[in-house]
Amino acid sequence: MSDGQQSKSSGRSVQRSLELAERARKLVPGASHTGSKSPKQFVQGVSPTHIQRAEGSRLWDVDDNEYVDCNAALGPVLLGHSYPDVTEVVADQIQDGTMYTMEHPLHVEVAELISDMVPCAEKVTFAKSGNDVTTLAAKVARAYTDRDVIATQGYHGWPDVWFSDNENLDAGIPDVIGEYTESFEYNDIESIERIFEEHPDDVAAIVTTPVNLDPPEDEFLQRLREIADREGAVLVFDEVLTGFRFAPGGAQEYFGVTPDLACFAKAMANGYSISALAGKRDVMDVIARDDFFYSMTYAGDAATLAAAKATLTVQREENVHEHIFEIGEQLRDGYNDLAAELGLDDVTEANGYPPRFSIGFSGDRVAGPSEDEVHVGRVLETLFMQEAHKRGVLFTGPHIPTYSHTEDDVDEILHTYRECLGVLDDAIESGDVESYLEGELVGASLRERTGDD
Repeated sequence: MSDGQQSKSSGRSVQRSLELAERARKLVPGASHTGSKSPKQFVQGVSPTHIQRAEGSRLWDVDDNEYVDCNAALGPVLLGHSYPDVTEVVADQIQDGTMYTMEHPLHVEVAELISDMVPCAEKVTFAKSGNDVTTLAAKVARAYTDRDVIATQGYHGWPDVWFSDNENLDAGIPDVIGEYTESFEYNDIESIERIFEEHPDDVAAIVTTPVNLDPPEDEFLQRLREIADREGAVLVFDEVLTGFRFAPGGAQEYFGVTPDLACFAKAMANGYSISALAGKRDVMDVIARDDFFYSMTYAGDAATLAAAKATLTVQREENVHEHIFEIGEQLRDGYNDLAAELGLDDVTEANGYPPRFSIGFSGDRVAGPSEDEVHVGRVLETLFMQEAHKRGVLFTGPHIPTYSHTEDDVDEILHTYRECLGVLDDAIESGDVESYLEGELVGASLRERTGDD
């Protein structure tokens, strides 16, 4: 970008973002408190790095550039930014206080709502983040079964239990912890069966993300349920991403498979920090045992509980999920139609379920004999992201529609994507895609480096 400040064609300045990013680099590891929001996940020099405010389906960065938001704050925003039904009850609750010496009635009310909505939720306990409840689920499963090994698939946060089996991201984790974590592959029953064969009578839990970009095949989730029952293991669904987004009762309702435990966080309170572990009564009762300890002061935050109650209530009373599926399907299929129309369907494709799909790029056709296809795919992704951000559509790959997105938003996004794909086509025809870049190449995401979707 010329002078590192202003896009060649859009006239949008990101000067304030650049200044804040530089200040952050001096004080914050990675310049971000969340890996997926790090400047390297975007086109540095073109993309914004800091958002000032948001409303509905829109964001404004610190330079007052407006964007249609396609990422929903990485998933927590279900209804839309600053959704009135939520913000009003939170404001009212703040006037009465947020933390107390004893429990607030909202603890019971929100637990009752979740129990009514989620198939497995005979009992519920609260926390603040997805990391909290996924790690608590592993501890509960071990205590309930008196076994040690956790069989895991997918991304469940940064704690040791989830990364001890990954040699690329195991710094700071003692080797011995990895002996009790074993990974299996989505849609690969043989890979989970091998874990039980290698650790007879010692697998405490099967922990899975019930939805990947690819749909479950050959009754994969049902077969996990059967294996857990056969082996006496606890089946855990990590519904941090799918909970309250695929259906009021999450992916377990959508696919008709009930786990023993389920973890919820994102979309539960429309962006407010709260999470929940829900599950069958006998498994959840482990938490109340004299030899088991779990406690969290900030799980008592009444403001976030008020947000959760309001968010869950809107879902029960309005067609939230039907709308999200419709908007997501229009965006996903519309993008693929554009790619096919421009002859780029072998270069880029949108995959996944409408509530959360992802746009991917392949360098197979574009790469020359001496070029790395993965690198070329990353260049194509960076160029597309660059052009979208310059034109006011903000995304990082995954697209997560909200209840506030409208058909007008869909038309605007697809109009922008048509222009972006046109630039991509021109760059490919030129034979020098990298010369079209105005900022730095987008870095690999956490899930890409761990091999998870």
